[in-house]
Amino acid sequence: MVESISIPLHGLRSNMKYDVVTFGEAMIRLSPPGQARLEQTGLLETTVGGAELSVAAGIARLGLKSTWVSRLPDNPLGRMMANKGAEFGVNVENIVWANGDRAGLYFVEYSAAPRPTKVYYDRKDSAFSKIEPGMIDWHSLLKETRLLHVGGITPALSTSAATVQMEALKAAKEVGCLVSYDLNFRAALWTLEEARKGQLPMMEYVDILVTSLPNEPNIKELISGISAENPEKVAEKLTERFGFDSVLITMRSMVTNLVARWKSISYSNGKLYTGTEYDIEVVDRLGGGDACVAGFLTGYLEGDIANGVELGNAFSSLTQTSPTDWPWPTRKEVEELISKGEQRMAR
Repeated sequence: MVESISIPLHGLRSNMKYDVVTFGEAMIRLSPPGQARLEQTGLLETTVGGAELSVAAGIARLGLKSTWVSRLPDNPLGRMMANKGAEFGVNVENIVWANGDRAGLYFVEYSAAPRPTKVYYDRKDSAFSKIEPGMIDWHSLLKETRLLHVGGITPALSTSAATVQMEALKAAKEVGCLVSYDLNFRAALWTLEEARKGQLPMMEYVDILVTSLPNEPNIKELISGISAENPEKVAEKLTERFGFDSVLITMRSMVTNLVARWKSISYSNGKLYTGTEYDIEVVDRLGGGDACVAGFLTGYLEGDIANGVELGNAFSSLTQTSPTDWPWPTRKEVEELISKGEQRMAR
């Protein structure tokens, strides 16, 4: 049995308004039904997606208090995004509303083997990409928050978005708020060299680093100086180099387009934590990583890293069995999966 570990006192500040604040862009997601191609479909199914909003939704779904900070167009599409977060229990009071700007879009084309699933972005000059320093009172917000979660997508969107994220990181450290950072490298948004230049300066403010293998095979190039081959050693080397309190590495292996294996590990305060590996009949793989992050952070903030790894693996695996990015599983379902394993029928 894996041992539990105590969380540093600064992660357990009492009487906070929020357990987690997330910061990032959401978009309108458009998908042809089933496995149809975009150019052949006459119908697009519409929902909302975005990494940091998904994490905030997962945090709320598991019972903690979250708020999402973003900049949205003051139009029906912007309201759709805010409303979706609120549906999951995310506080949306800290959104900056913009007149005359556009919502970002992305299109998901689902696959059938041997054709891969494809994602196409249309997010240039979105409302979020035009966020500016000073629009958010980070000190006031984060002094009432236990943990700030951000990621590597935001600084790829614009220079101003990167500046605002750094503004948030600095404020978090000044008020004693923990920081979680998901590297989330997207080759469609910037080059590896640009990502390294944009993200390395942020690492000094990070307490918890999240990355994925083999989905980010260039981790050794992105975070230069990491020479280990296996995930356990990568996590240990990252901790040694940057002084992170914890590193979470998620691992998805696709057996076929519709069958996957999922697990994650955490190297925290000198100890390695491994959780249950799940075989998944994949309905929608998007959002799986965000659900894992939400589960892990929940366990971390509740004072049990070992349980955080288990929550993350189970929450992610269940999330990938239903359509869209959204984390629909309840905490009861997650805990039943952890305790009982896979069940073919519940009566």
